[in-house]
Amino acid sequence: MLLKHFLDRILAFILIVLLSPLLLMISLLIKLSGKGPVFFVQERIGLAEKPFQIYKFRTMIPNAIHMGTGIYTGENDPRITTIGHFLRKTSLDELPQLLNILKGEMSFIGPRPTIEEQVLQYDNYQKKRLLMKPGVTGLAQINGRNSISWPERIQFDVQYVENWTL
Repeated sequence: MLLKHFLDRILAFILIVLLSPLLLMISLLIKLSGKGPVFFVQERIGLAEKPFQIYKFRTMIPNAIHMGTGIYTGENDPRITTIGHFLRKTSLDELPQLLNILKGEMSFIGPRPTIEEQVLQYDNYQKKRLLMKPGVTGLAQINGRNSISWPERIQFDVQYVENWTL
């Protein structure tokens, strides 16, 4: 597992350097498209139930978490900005998580990090998701992303944790 973490950090650093023009362009587009910060920062729960701040490009209007459905979003959520729709569709909103990988809080592949409110409801089986660093992507994302049910996502995440390889 130590090799995986080392490779994650090296690759994250290389990608940040190579993608810096794209990261800057996306940041400018978000800033020019309206008020609010460039980044969305939220506390998530990681390895061994340790909280950390996840970074994403902001795809919603400022203070969206206090409007509509709160933390839950749908594809046609009116709180999503024009640039936000594009960033979500292409998953470019996830690129700032390269910083989370560089900091050692996340991995490229693993269970997606979740919020504390959900973790507090986990049973012992679901808590297995927290035995590995969370990932930018994982089995649940490549097997259906948001089109699969929450129990199916958990099953894919636990399957990865129990069977991961380099």
